[in-house]
Amino acid sequence: MKILICNDDGFQAPGIVALYEALRTVADVEVVAPEHNNSAKSNALTLHSPLYVHHASNGFRYVNGTPADCVHVALTGLLGYRPDLVVSGINNGANMGDDTIYSGTVGAAMEGYLFGIPAIAFSQVEKGWAHLDAAGATARQLVQQLISQQHVGAAPWLLNVNIPNRPLDALKPIKVCRLGRRHAAERVITQTSPRGETMYWIGSAGAAKDDAEGTDFHAALQGHVCLTPLKVDLTDHDHLGYWAQTAARMAAGRAPAGGEAGRAAGTAV
Repeated sequence: MKILICNDDGFQAPGIVALYEALRTVADVEVVAPEHNNSAKSNALTLHSPLYVHHASNGFRYVNGTPADCVHVALTGLLGYRPDLVVSGINNGANMGDDTIYSGTVGAAMEGYLFGIPAIAFSQVEKGWAHLDAAGATARQLVQQLISQQHVGAAPWLLNVNIPNRPLDALKPIKVCRLGRRHAAERVITQTSPRGETMYWIGSAGAAKDDAEGTDFHAALQGHVCLTPLKVDLTDHDHLGYWAQTAARMAAGRAPAGGEAGRAAGTAV
């Protein structure tokens, strides 16, 4: 069994070291990770500047690029073989709800999934690395169970796993959840540079908006390890028919009937 490990916090982050130590007893593991923190880089690839791969003293390889760059380079020539599983993390903080769209941790795992390889993104719910040993043990247990149940090596899948910062014996069992939703992010933060220019810093993520029972937010708050299966298809299947009718009217040069423009805007949220 061969596993490729990546993350978005950088190759020196405690989370990726813990994940490597946990999984190297399960499989033949290699690490290819970003040189620096690349949080919120999502699936970005570097197309207009060269990428370089360097070896760290602990055997990890690191790349001057994004998490998706690392997995892409690894799978398209660097490794020289196809891993059985791509694992990303352990991230310093939650990747729940809308976070998954922005997450570099999820982006790295998704890059493996797009290459047809099963992939898992692991995150701790709170920042600061508290009880990281428990998170590593949880990751190892889940990977071992997936291997023993022969889910690795079958059709590709993509899992997003968030682990509360608790001791191992205080963690509640895995709960399969849907993604919750967040409120809009907080206001942008402005500062003045030494040259008198205005600088803008992206504000913090918004609070949970949909944290009802069944969501990852709710399960994490109860102390459960949260597992959400993800997919890449962003198609709004429920409204394909509506937009097909709208396109047909536009092609015929007809204006929408009264109220339809407002309803169309309402569907594109």
